[in-house]
Amino acid sequence: MSIWNRLRQELIDIVQWMDDTNNTLVFRFERFQNEIKYGAKLIVREGQAACFVNEGQLADVFKPGTHTLLTQNLPILATLKGWKYGFESPFKAEVYFVSTRTFTDLKWGTMNPIMVRDPEFGPVRLRAFGTYTMRVKDPGAFLKNVVGTDGRFTTEEIANQLRNLIVSEFADILGESKIPMLDLAGNYRELSEFITGKCQGDFDKYGLEVPRLTVENISLPPEVEAALDKRSSMGVIGNMDAYTKFKAAEAIGDAAKNPGTAGMFVGMGMGQAFAGTMGQSMQQSAGVGATGPGAPPPIPGAAGAAGGPLFLAIDGQQHGPFEPALVIARARAGDLKPDTLVWRQGMASWVAARDLPELAAAFAQAAAPPPPPIPGAPPPVPPAG
Repeated sequence: MSIWNRLRQELIDIVQWMDDTNNTLVFRFERFQNEIKYGAKLIVREGQAACFVNEGQLADVFKPGTHTLLTQNLPILATLKGWKYGFESPFKAEVYFVSTRTFTDLKWGTMNPIMVRDPEFGPVRLRAFGTYTMRVKDPGAFLKNVVGTDGRFTTEEIANQLRNLIVSEFADILGESKIPMLDLAGNYRELSEFITGKCQGDFDKYGLEVPRLTVENISLPPEVEAALDKRSSMGVIGNMDAYTKFKAAEAIGDAAKNPGTAGMFVGMGMGQAFAGTMGQSMQQSAGVGATGPGAPPPIPGAAGAAGGPLFLAIDGQQHGPFEPALVIARARAGDLKPDTLVWRQGMASWVAARDLPELAAAFAQAAAPPPPPIPGAPPPVPPAG
């Protein structure tokens, strides 16, 4: 066997690519000195395309199928090389296999918040993320404009560029749409379709297409979400006066469970007055409710109605306002101690309950001995034991 025949047998006679990865876009078929046997078989599988490159110039592109590499089906390469009819010698060419299948579940998202102007809330910072699918539509354009001479090109090598394109178009569409922030969740599908259409022009330049893009979430900064939650809660509450009374009644219930003096006092009948006066105090800009826990009493001589609601200091905590009639009733019943501090608007400082005239009379009445038995009535039953 001649040396030439041995060399011809050593030259590869089947050109193919068995892709066992899930992220390879382009694979260069390797052969020593890129020599291919004339008449070799080229096998291009479904989801692939084969591109022949001669000295840096894109030549012929083959679709799926089995092809015999002859001058008649390599017209561009034959022209570039100046092959004559009947040429049967081995030839040199680079063969790039391009995956044309659809790559799914690719991620996109904003690395930094996007500032938009909301018609209701003003400037707001938004973040968004989603997924998209991508495929090579024009293998030749993709090879020339993106891959170059890379022998193995993967989706990771172009993912950042595609993500930047998507985020840029998303920001433009979000600003142009004027969709209120609270309505964005109901327009994810429309936004996805708009972004897909806008991105396609940029993807065309790379020989790519985006069959599908989805917006999965558009989120606000945590502090803005917390403020919206509070606003929603107030919307559910609705009537502020009713809410105030509800919170007052809730506080009374908690106090009634307290075994201390304050809990006993509130739980034994002061709750109704407390809830009523709290509702009134919310409507009085300069009323008795203006004094908060731990605040100093008003300036001596300030205007105040005599006999107005009373505040009590029990166990180091301020309670009230309470209607005087109910406080007097508790004093008579022995639930209020004479040394309990009391205050009402117009007083210079807190004073002991026994020093307040109307309460002093109540304490005196509580301390008075009980009346003697009615004449002719049977004597009281002696205690058992």
